[in-house]
Amino acid sequence: MKIYTRTGDDGSTGLFGGDRVKKNHPRIWACGAVDEANAALSLAIMLHKGSEGDMELVPVLKRLQSELFALGSDLATPLDSRAKVPRTTSSQVANLEGLIDAFSAPLPPLRNFILPGGTPAACQLHIARAVCRRAERVVVAAQADVALTPAAVVFLNRLSDLLFVLARWVNYRSGINDELWKPTVD
Repeated sequence: MKIYTRTGDDGSTGLFGGDRVKKNHPRIWACGAVDEANAALSLAIMLHKGSEGDMELVPVLKRLQSELFALGSDLATPLDSRAKVPRTTSSQVANLEGLIDAFSAPLPPLRNFILPGGTPAACQLHIARAVCRRAERVVVAAQADVALTPAAVVFLNRLSDLLFVLARWVNYRSGINDELWKPTVD
């Protein structure tokens, strides 16, 4: 099977269920933004392998990648389509909340804003968090034009929270303190 089909050479792409839309359709922007978040997680996985706590974190990140892939297929499938894809659910959001609670437990409480930083893996998790926030904004914008699974936005919101906590957790496990933000005064 060849990777190229030439069917998108006219600037269109196929949705699950057979419909074709322009590649700048809000639904396709949403799929692309989620794909970017997924790719950002892949680098976080590679940067964390072999580090302190990788047996705890890497399986979580790989599961999140799988869920993001499923979210992409959900976004690429109109709600009234006959195509059967897994839809994003409130139970997935609850699972993210459980992970947030579990990984937050050993962390010192936050009383200030922190700057992204620390280990390379933590930095990449902060980048993944920012990309995830962008994906959330793109999905919110897409919802103004097309019907999407309601839990999609909530899932991305909670995922970005989790990625923030995971970045802090990686630094904590590595013995690196959060760098507090201090406003500059001229």
